[in-house]
Amino acid sequence: MNPGDRVRVDRADRTYEGVLLPSSTDDQLVVKLEGGYNVGVDRDGADVEVLAEDVYRIDGTDAAGGDEGDASSEIEFDEDLPTISLISTGGTIASTVDYRTGAVTAQFDAEDVLRAVPDLAGRANYRGRVVANILSENMEPPIWRDLADAVHEEIEAGVDGVVVMHGTDTMQYSASALSFMLETPVPIVFTGSQRSADRPSSDNVMNAVSAVEAAKSDCAEVLVCMHATESDDVCALHRGTRVRKNHTSRRDAFETVGAEPLGEVDYETEAVSFRRDYRRRGDTDLEISPDLESDVALLKFTPGMDPAFLDVVDGSEGLIIEGTGLGHVHTDLIPRIEELIEDGTTVVMTSQCLEGRVCDRVYDTGRDLLEAGVVEAGDTLPGTAKVKLMWALANSEHVAEAMGTALAGEIQERSVPWE
Repeated sequence: MNPGDRVRVDRADRTYEGVLLPSSTDDQLVVKLEGGYNVGVDRDGADVEVLAEDVYRIDGTDAAGGDEGDASSEIEFDEDLPTISLISTGGTIASTVDYRTGAVTAQFDAEDVLRAVPDLAGRANYRGRVVANILSENMEPPIWRDLADAVHEEIEAGVDGVVVMHGTDTMQYSASALSFMLETPVPIVFTGSQRSADRPSSDNVMNAVSAVEAAKSDCAEVLVCMHATESDDVCALHRGTRVRKNHTSRRDAFETVGAEPLGEVDYETEAVSFRRDYRRRGDTDLEISPDLESDVALLKFTPGMDPAFLDVVDGSEGLIIEGTGLGHVHTDLIPRIEELIEDGTTVVMTSQCLEGRVCDRVYDTGRDLLEAGVVEAGDTLPGTAKVKLMWALANSEHVAEAMGTALAGEIQERSVPWE
């Protein structure tokens, strides 16, 4: 027997069946069970039967296939199928089990993705490309620029849609960034996985398949495609500037704030449908504005906050404040905010409420903030507002006007209950 074989191990009235993994000691066998867990079994007294040889290929090659950013691939093309670019930034969506260690490792090129998610085969031609291989909490503005450049190049090369494979924790920020940085004539669909590929409840297959179907659709916007429910039935399509991760671990963690999702993909029928107007394929020419001003902070106001907290952002180019309710902070903070604005910091007000928009004309505090020069951001989500301000400072001559204008669907016309 060899690592990679499927085996049945009997020992001490217990039976274990799964894939034999390499072991760090000669005294134990390591078996990956069907449920995704590894178990160690003492070799002494164990009866092993090989059920199938070489079920999984095990070698010592580097999964990256080379330096980060350089890995790319194509598979054999079918002229009757659309071409979709698969761009990886890391995360578990395209991960497979490394049977040398039993760990889940990120995969990169098109062949690796198809090996990890074989259900993608036959749906499109694929081009594979790596922009980064990072945990999503390590995402930074320079990588957004690299990602925007990569997507731009893929669309220039003639792909019919782009799927960006991304870790879920910061996916909403990256989707917002590309929404402002790119004018796209084809769909750009972000997707990820809440649960790793070797878990029975993994959502990677359904999310990846649904994202490809969305990338073949007529909606030429930046979308986030993730489970709409806990079941494997429907994936929601969220506009990239209106989506928020609202649960740490559920498969349906992502929600469109203030509205229903823009559309959905029925997993069984593979039908893609939309509820509201959207920008259609080919309605706009491809353009890129990748510059970002990274010196922008996001600050959440809480009762009792010392005005000295604002000293940290002294001299910054931009500041997003998550105010209470309609967009308020303690009146003691207003003089310090006014000083920041006079020194050249653009200060933008959002609300920490999950729904609704800021309106600083209702109460005295709000009027004082407006008089100090604070800019209202409507119902823009705070995280989206930060990304938008980074973009506006680098690309717009009239930053305050841009922050109050819907550029990529980030500001809705009205804030009303939708259920």
